[in-house]
Amino acid sequence: MPHDNVIETCALDKFFGPVRALAEVTVSVRRGEFVACMGASGSGKTTLMNILTCLDTPSGGRVFLDGQDLSALDEDGRRTLRATKIGMVFQQFHIIPYLNALENVMLAQYYHSVTDESAARKILADVGLANRLTHLPAALSGGEQQRVCIARALVNEPPLLFADEPTGNLDEENEIIVLGLLQDLHRQGRTIVLVTHNPDLAAHADRVIRLHHGRVVE
Repeated sequence: MPHDNVIETCALDKFFGPVRALAEVTVSVRRGEFVACMGASGSGKTTLMNILTCLDTPSGGRVFLDGQDLSALDEDGRRTLRATKIGMVFQQFHIIPYLNALENVMLAQYYHSVTDESAARKILADVGLANRLTHLPAALSGGEQQRVCIARALVNEPPLLFADEPTGNLDEENEIIVLGLLQDLHRQGRTIVLVTHNPDLAAHADRVIRLHHGRVVE
């Protein structure tokens, strides 16, 4: 894999029974790049993201992530890579309802085998939630919950951030806030892969990868 590419796929295939969800997908993402992945529902965006984040494995082809050949890893190896290299933000917030904002962020540290409350407090402050540390999710707005998710994804300082429709459940005001956070992270040198249906969001990326019926068309 070229040294400046943090993600590289080669002829990636994925089948679900007879359905070919990905067909010979070859893409690359440079270190520090902000890339948007677009396509209609069923185009293969989420399948590709699940493979790149080690949540699923391909049926064929190869994937390199930060120089690591994913085909050489077992489930434990993929889990370790996911914990150390990858931050994930989802449309559905996936935060624990009985844990407050600070505890939800520290939970990510726990899975990383390190807990550092001061680091968790700082990252929440960085996303504008310094005064919301002890609030449960039910007491937070949708935008605030998504910022908790972003803080949780960033607390272990992963080199790669994947965001799957991160503003899909947000109003326009909170969409602007979350987009601003992603842009700030990009300016700091973070590599970001954004999956979105929203062309206004995708317009802020360095480059757009478009999928159609499991194939890269642009």
